[in-house]
Amino acid sequence: MTVALAATHHDSDGRLYDQTARIVPLLHEIYSSIVILVTPATLPASRSLLQATGVHISSSGADLPQGHMHLGLWRRRAVEQALMVSLQATHIHFCDFDRVLHWAEYYPDELRLTLDTLTQYDFTVLGRTRRAFDSHPRIQRDTEGIVNHVFATVSGLPWDVTAASRGLSRWAAQPIVAECHDDTVGSDCSWPLFLRRRPNLQMGYIETEGLEFETLDRYADELETSGGAAAWIARMDADPQNWAFRLELARLEVAAIAAYSQERG
Repeated sequence: MTVALAATHHDSDGRLYDQTARIVPLLHEIYSSIVILVTPATLPASRSLLQATGVHISSSGADLPQGHMHLGLWRRRAVEQALMVSLQATHIHFCDFDRVLHWAEYYPDELRLTLDTLTQYDFTVLGRTRRAFDSHPRIQRDTEGIVNHVFATVSGLPWDVTAASRGLSRWAAQPIVAECHDDTVGSDCSWPLFLRRRPNLQMGYIETEGLEFETLDRYADELETSGGAAAWIARMDADPQNWAFRLELARLEVAAIAAYSQERG
């Protein structure tokens, strides 16, 4: 069995350029193919780098609305592109590109093992260990904790569903693309709840270290001037606007769960 990577990528300021140059060769060793849906604002230099390293770039995102209200649409399109391009892959690993870059750089052995394991299922939620979850700012821990609690209450599955990383067999990916029309960030929750309607599909869950807080990778200069990672994260947590944004994401995800709240069992 082989696994293709399907990712979404936004790099309007080039902060991920150097890490991309370092890590994409390793990703080619790990995945059978790499398909990335890039935002229109991603720098041309970043696009050129990916293309030069053999990544299949999909620019069809130019016709897609952007923002958290449309993340589900972007995720479906990325998976759809991988289905069309990676015809020999039995499974697709969907992950935001910045997260998989971090995972491959710092936990490459775990990433390989995770990909081997997810091929045992049709749909795999990739979550975080307690340590990896706690590495995130409180604005994420508290709000995503609410989402995970509501998801567990409705589904009976005590999973961390908010890391936005999934393994999909072709048989699971096809109905997601064609029939699961949640366009919002709520797709974190609606994808697994949608697929539970199909008892012939095997679902699994894997906790990982590699899905720890990855955003620090692109802010080395700011970390140095701000007094380190803890101080930088503390400033994020001190901004009410960040709380407002994260609470809105949580609201959308809980609303997605509520749509399936009568289907437990």
